[in-house]
Amino acid sequence: MTDTAFSPTARDIKTIGMVSTVHGMSHFYQLTLPPLLPVLKVAFGVSYTDLGLLMSVFYICSGLAQTPAGFLVDRLGARTVLMGGLAVYGIGIAMLGTMPQFWMLLPCAGLAGIGNSVFHPADYSVLTANVTPGRIARAYSAHALSGNIGWVLAPMTVLGLTRVVGWHHALQLVGLVGVGLSAWLALCGGLLDANTGRARRARGGITPARALLTLPILMCFAYFIVVSVAGTAIQTFLPATLHNFHGVSLDFAGTVLTFYVIGVASGIITGGIIADRKIRPDLIIAVSLMGAGLLILLVGLMRLPNTGLLALMTAVGLCSGVSGPSRDLLVRQSSPPGATGKVFGFVYSGFDVGSAVTPSILGFFLDRQALIAVFVVPAIGYLLSIFTAVSLGTKRRAAAVVVAPAAEEPAE
Repeated sequence: MTDTAFSPTARDIKTIGMVSTVHGMSHFYQLTLPPLLPVLKVAFGVSYTDLGLLMSVFYICSGLAQTPAGFLVDRLGARTVLMGGLAVYGIGIAMLGTMPQFWMLLPCAGLAGIGNSVFHPADYSVLTANVTPGRIARAYSAHALSGNIGWVLAPMTVLGLTRVVGWHHALQLVGLVGVGLSAWLALCGGLLDANTGRARRARGGITPARALLTLPILMCFAYFIVVSVAGTAIQTFLPATLHNFHGVSLDFAGTVLTFYVIGVASGIITGGIIADRKIRPDLIIAVSLMGAGLLILLVGLMRLPNTGLLALMTAVGLCSGVSGPSRDLLVRQSSPPGATGKVFGFVYSGFDVGSAVTPSILGFFLDRQALIAVFVVPAIGYLLSIFTAVSLGTKRRAAAVVVAPAAEEPAE
């Protein structure tokens, strides 16, 4: 049965479900290594700066490959790109579990990063081309939610497998899942090609420079850099920092990270509902990220009981998650027709830029016991994100005021 045999609602559900499934796997892989950093530190006898380099290699490779992946999506279609990305990603993660020396982990992390590069340009190209406009923010919300479900499942899964079979086999097992999911797309993912085919036909004469090097797109790129600094700092170093700063066990610190991600997921659901009610995206981002920044500072400045840590980090995640669907709407509104894949690929590579530089910087501070940096850096990232989003929203409204009178003039 082809996608045309479905009602618009059923087609939306099928599209969102398929895209969200593979997106959840990509985020699962992003959090396979952070819970294992204390284990890897002992196993290889390396510093947190070295481990930060490992994460940086992953995100550098992902960032460099993401814009080319967007061009491939607009040219070849989403299914082909997603199949290849999933397979490469899974192989890279599995290979991490086979290496006997630390330096050998670096090329494996780079391979996994290349696999990670395909998801945002492919996913958003499909959703934008196919999902009914009236529920597009909720589609973005479901897409982001699936990623956070992957984040929730990853720490408990990887740590649980590590206790049973060791960290080597844990990474090998979860890596094989991505290869299997790639095979599933080969069998069931025809809908994805159909949707991105429409996007390719609509592309027209848009050139790469016109699609990417406009001020709104560059501002979206800058937004993703600074917001990713905040998220990467929390996701990568929160467990180790809570263990050393607040004196909690590594298991409980992993639980706090899980509650943070659950908060993000809850915020994404709420943010999708709010954004589809046509509230200004930049206003939603400003209010929610201001709350996230203030709360993460409180975690760093106060000695909190375990219940307080859980509550505050859940609230940080909630505030951060609310901004997600509005963020994606800002990018969609700024994208030229037919260039969705390359635009989302380019701006999301900003996510990888921020994610690449953050681990090494914070690893430097952690090695020198400046643990407060893990809380201050995210607060600064959230503040800069607010400035970028509000500036972009202001410029868009100013442009609309200029264009509106011209649109009302009668044709000659």
